[in-house]
Amino acid sequence: MGIRKKTNKNPPVLSHEFVIQNHADIVSCVAMVFLLGLMFEVTSKFAVLFITVQYNVTISTNGPEETAVNHFHHGIKDLATVFFYMLVAIIMHAIIQEYVLDKINRKKHFSKTKHSKFNESGQLSAFYLFSFGWGVSILLSENFLSNPVTLWEGYPHTLMPFQMKFYFICQLGYWLHALPELYFQKTKKEDIPRQLVYIFLYLVHIAGAYILNLNRLGLVLLVLHYFVELLFHVSRLVYFSNENRQTGFTIWAVLFVLGRLLTLSLSVLTVGFGLATAENQGFDLAAGNFNVIFVRITVLAAICLTQAFMMWKFINFQLRRWREHAQAQTLKKKQVPSKSKSKKDKANGVNGVNSHGADSPRARKEKSS
Repeated sequence: MGIRKKTNKNPPVLSHEFVIQNHADIVSCVAMVFLLGLMFEVTSKFAVLFITVQYNVTISTNGPEETAVNHFHHGIKDLATVFFYMLVAIIMHAIIQEYVLDKINRKKHFSKTKHSKFNESGQLSAFYLFSFGWGVSILLSENFLSNPVTLWEGYPHTLMPFQMKFYFICQLGYWLHALPELYFQKTKKEDIPRQLVYIFLYLVHIAGAYILNLNRLGLVLLVLHYFVELLFHVSRLVYFSNENRQTGFTIWAVLFVLGRLLTLSLSVLTVGFGLATAENQGFDLAAGNFNVIFVRITVLAAICLTQAFMMWKFINFQLRRWREHAQAQTLKKKQVPSKSKSKKDKANGVNGVNSHGADSPRARKEKSS
């Protein structure tokens, strides 16, 4: 993310600079339009599509006391809800940037490169921490961790509790908001392809799990991935404050490899074995059943290729770090002999003055003769 230079000059209205400087206020006004729409009966039905979670299904549970439980499934109306929470994500991004990260940047006086990386890690650390905590609470409340069989048992999982559906809506909204942020934050041209790749990967995998009713597996893998990414970006923030603190990167490197192995294991176990041996086989779009061999192979191939791509990037990152460390050590070794040599030359010069200088006995003898 680039550096936003604030100037006292007011740019022309609706110019690029005007939109970039005031994008949070503009987006806030758009979001307020939808909220105000709830106040009027004519527009409330339209505004509800954007603000509240759609496709509510009430299920009555049998027991001593009959209770109604609300579940949700996905549909085309979710696009409107995702759009609204994309606007919310843009507003939250601007709040964190202005009231937290910019203040720290002014105190630390980072270089342009560190400034950009610090902003990126600061934003992603806040998002990963929030998403990880929220995801863990859903996993615990739904008992997915204590009973892993539920990841594939009873597929298709068309009905979701409110928290799970809202979680996926917010995830899609956040990663969609990252696209206009490339413009709002004046991202450098050389950084745009890298960011577009990982935004695209996030959107494809999250939307794929949501549409194919693999939401339980998707939630587990997201929580696992977010924990590893959170550790990396927190370690980078610590590194920027003190470059000698690099222990976090070592821990992250170990957990990154373990995370990739665990992701592949859970994916193969759920899709390759669990769904392959399930009774409910076949393709039924109306029922949300995509349990056919073509879909299973496609899902596994997408996950495996993504993990391989991440490992390739990880290996290149580690090799680059080792090369930089080796070069730094080589420079230090070269500087030490040169310093010692200069000290030795200086010492020889002083001895020469003492032995042949004006105050030496030899000099006095030569002078008297």
